[in-house]
Amino acid sequence: MKRQLLAIGGNSVQNQLSDTDGMTAAQGGNHRSRGRALHYPNHGAPHAVGIAPATYESAASAVRGIKPVVPIVGMRPHAAARAAEWFLENFPGDVAYAYKANDAPLIIGALYAQGIRHFDVASLSEVERASVMKDAKLHFMHPIKSREAIRIAYSKFGVRTFAIDCEDELHKIEAETDHAPDLLLVVRMAVPNLDSAIPLDRKFGVEPRGAIGLLKSARRIAAQVGVSFHVGSQMLRPENYTLAIAASSEVASAAGVKLDVLDVGGGFPAYHPNSKPESLSLYIEAIKSARLKYGLQNSRLMSEPGRALVAEAESVIVKMLGRKGHNLYINDGTYGSFFEGAKIYGGLSYPVRMIRGGQFYHGALEEFVMWGPSCDSIDHMPGPFFLPSDVKEGDYIEVGHLGAYGRVSRSNFNGCGQYGEIVLEDEPIRSMYDGVVKHKSATAAG
Repeated sequence: MKRQLLAIGGNSVQNQLSDTDGMTAAQGGNHRSRGRALHYPNHGAPHAVGIAPATYESAASAVRGIKPVVPIVGMRPHAAARAAEWFLENFPGDVAYAYKANDAPLIIGALYAQGIRHFDVASLSEVERASVMKDAKLHFMHPIKSREAIRIAYSKFGVRTFAIDCEDELHKIEAETDHAPDLLLVVRMAVPNLDSAIPLDRKFGVEPRGAIGLLKSARRIAAQVGVSFHVGSQMLRPENYTLAIAASSEVASAAGVKLDVLDVGGGFPAYHPNSKPESLSLYIEAIKSARLKYGLQNSRLMSEPGRALVAEAESVIVKMLGRKGHNLYINDGTYGSFFEGAKIYGGLSYPVRMIRGGQFYHGALEEFVMWGPSCDSIDHMPGPFFLPSDVKEGDYIEVGHLGAYGRVSRSNFNGCGQYGEIVLEDEPIRSMYDGVVKHKSATAAG
């Protein structure tokens, strides 16, 4: 008889199925905690209500205890905390977490507990959820917003920072805030997205020539002004920041405007087997050097990391449904956690390790491609994924670095939207933060 596994997904409790008979999530397998209320060490951090996910030493021990038939998200809050610690210690300005990357309460709570207080929000829903955190400073960085979102964000939630990339958006903000005297308006400028896995320079951003006039207009109505840009998601060239900061300085000089804020956006990468970045320290050094070289050292610096803070904070444990040669069919895919692994999108590959018989299994590695559980042929992750050559139906695979844009991109297409959630105590499969002090989970027993 199949059992129900209680798992918290966002703020709701979901029922998930596993193959283990007669056990609850807090009873089966080699894990360290029974169901409990969630608590965060800092007052005002987000929280979920219900039964907390069970904690396991590793994905292998979770498979022994659960034998899941749906994908299981393994959260590592300590990995998010470690990444936050590194950014807060090394980035010379405000670190605004890109809320859209991962909105799980446990992960957000770990970032908050480590000291993250600035949040890049891109919708009214994100504004509402992030506003529950005590002392949180919200920056509405979506360049095109509805009038209702602007008005409510300003009047109800105290948002004062808004991004713009056209005159129309500036006038909307001016009108919906009733000509407020305390705005910080940030002009989003388009810059080259060279060597980025996912270019972000087409939908938003005003060209530098247009940014000059827009910055002048913003200066006339706002208490403070700034320039922002996005060098592209999973960006592999630290010098892209140098070029963008140089362009920001030129625009400000041409406009005759002193920048109160220089927002270097996101783009900070995570490790992926087919997209291997240089040390994050080189990215920070490029930003610091360019800021000094181009005379912007008196502008307050801000960044919007998402992927680099949370990618390592979640793995997904998937089950092998079948194999045809080097094509592996698994129970999660591009309509689920692997959106960025889609051939038609970013095509990112992920670090993986195989689990057989409840143990991590090692063998001669070969390259494989993966296909998701839906009937759609675009449910295809080309990888490559490096796994033992004898991987077969019934094996499990831990897929790492899905903490960024994994859970938030899922759908219920073909009815394949069920997931369980657990907490993992071990380290990510691979880390950009080797050598940084390890942190315990941000949860505590009630």
